[in-house]
Amino acid sequence: MRAVRYVGPNRPFVMEDVPEREPAAGEVRVRIRAAGMCHTELHFASGLLDLGVCPVTMGHEVAGEIDAVGEGVNPERIGERVLLYYYVGCGECEWCERGQENLCANLKAEYGFFHDGGYAESIVIPERNAVRLPDHVSFEEGAPIACGVTTAIHASNLAKLQAGDCAVVYGVGAVGYGLVQIARLRGARVIAIGRTPRKLAYARELGADVTINAAEVEDVAAAVREATDGRGADVVFELVATKGTMSASTAMLAKRGRLIYIGYSSDTYEVHPIQLVINEVFVAGSVGNTLDELKEAVSLVAEGKVKTRVDQVLPLDRWQEGLDALAEGKVLGRVVLKP
Repeated sequence: MRAVRYVGPNRPFVMEDVPEREPAAGEVRVRIRAAGMCHTELHFASGLLDLGVCPVTMGHEVAGEIDAVGEGVNPERIGERVLLYYYVGCGECEWCERGQENLCANLKAEYGFFHDGGYAESIVIPERNAVRLPDHVSFEEGAPIACGVTTAIHASNLAKLQAGDCAVVYGVGAVGYGLVQIARLRGARVIAIGRTPRKLAYARELGADVTINAAEVEDVAAAVREATDGRGADVVFELVATKGTMSASTAMLAKRGRLIYIGYSSDTYEVHPIQLVINEVFVAGSVGNTLDELKEAVSLVAEGKVKTRVDQVLPLDRWQEGLDALAEGKVLGRVVLKP
């Protein structure tokens, strides 16, 4: 079968023919119908993210149909529409016991990272990692749920986001749009920050109360404080993480504000402890999601409470076109590949 492969840092992805696997006991094979393109793939391509494993098939936002099952799996699952939960924990550590496989230090698999992912025609995964996708949600709409929406839910949980909070979403891409919607559902007031009028307009359409174009204001932190009557933000979700945005994110926090890093770049976060001490602010990182959070995300989209935005649908062999559009900031939501 065809697959788009990472072959090492600072090297372009390549399309290769690879063997198609049959499912072993407890596994299912998913015929991939849609795979979302995430900024994570850009980080692999640039060399910023190097897990020391190659070649490996990219893609962790995966939707498809089960077309084969291994021993011990109910054959009635064949034909079921599913999303991929991309972590497989060791099942024995404290994090796995808590249902937080995203923090397992001995992962058996992380699809699209150091195990073959979804930029391919099929994928074989444990049965429990195949989460049912309701019939009325298309594969194209469904694929971005597996990261774009789940990441937003996980970060909001870590931030203890609640009604009455003022939440800043710094970076209006696919995950940012998920955060805008989750924050609104939880009763927060939302400020969205970006540099592209089209993306900011869509953030407002999704429920952002205030939008700030960082390309048009001299001091982004001051703009946030002005929008909050000087108080600052209770939560800042940092999706850009360059030197300038990280400095501004820290400066815009209210007392006991929570700064949650989701995005990252080659820049380093630098802060004087007094900035944190005086206002008793909290800084944390957020990675991936749990299986329960994926199931919650599917329910929210199925119920129409959250929606994904698909900007382009491309055939698998045009993956580079999608990556280039993503790198150039031209994508409103997600590019989705179809094998």
